[in-house]
Amino acid sequence: MWKEENNTLKRTFEFRDFIEAFGFMSQVAIIAEKMDHHPNWSNVYNKVSFELTTHDAGNTVTDKDRALAEAIDKLV
Repeated sequence: MWKEENNTLKRTFEFRDFIEAFGFMSQVAIIAEKMDHHPNWSNVYNKVSFELTTHDAGNTVTDKDRALAEAIDKLV
């Protein structure tokens, strides 16, 4: 579940292993590029963490962030 905190949407996904996590990140990268809205994210082994915010809107959560979060959720 996404959590809105400090003007960001946050969520961490956990996978079986690094390969599965990296594959998920590759899918997210394609979606983010098509949406022209790129996440702040990190990966440690089987975990992928996101902090979504819209920089050109003063670093606040906007409909762009919510749409990207929804698209990410559809991948898992």
